[in-house]
Amino acid sequence: MRRGFDEVEAVVFDLDDTLVDTKVAFAAAIGAVATTYLPHLPADRHPEVVATWRADVSGRYRAYTRGELSFDAQRMLRANELQLAFGGVELDDAAYARWRDAYSAAFRGAWVAHDDAAPALQELVRRGFRVGVLTNAAREMQVEKIARTGLADLVPLLVAVDDLGVGKPDPRVFQEACRLLGTEHARTVYVGDELDVDARGAIAAGLHGVWIDRPGARRGGPHPEDPEAARASGVTVISSLADLTDALRR
Repeated sequence: MRRGFDEVEAVVFDLDDTLVDTKVAFAAAIGAVATTYLPHLPADRHPEVVATWRADVSGRYRAYTRGELSFDAQRMLRANELQLAFGGVELDDAAYARWRDAYSAAFRGAWVAHDDAAPALQELVRRGFRVGVLTNAAREMQVEKIARTGLADLVPLLVAVDDLGVGKPDPRVFQEACRLLGTEHARTVYVGDELDVDARGAIAAGLHGVWIDRPGARRGGPHPEDPEAARASGVTVISSLADLTDALRR
């Protein structure tokens, strides 16, 4: 761990693909809509559709977190980019509404916490660390996600993208999380699965940035994902949340 971790008193987490295995949920959701809206596509190509969705090469979701698009607008654009990329027909407003409902039902039904999430949170709380979640998704959905995955009694949702109208890596959201926890930036660790938005964004805001680089879980596309480059820029790289609790022993 980087120098100064011995003074850490709080740990703030990203939620999706950090505490919750959202990759699995995306696979279920995209599989459900692909079956109906890309019926010509064999099921063994569904992982390609999932990878394209997660990569979000056009940066639609990040435009949403900057306040440039509404949530539904970015998702409809991304849905139609998938349709175009895989030979489907364009979704009009009515078709997209049905696509959205099918996607959402499958997505919610597949939410599950990573196996190391609850043990890590329990250990941190037991040792006296303050913990919380800062997420680039909407509050209502994330509160439901935390509850459905059994984490509600372990970690509070501090800041969601709709609270301030912007999301990570804007430094204001990291600063707001620290304010709500009552901790100094320099005594707070932020842990997330996106190197640039999470770990480097946290460092730029004055926190300690930790990138959880889970084996086999990288997005690809435009996302920077080089562990050596991450370390060189001051980011701590871990492969599981157990690594984090081991490093924060005090």
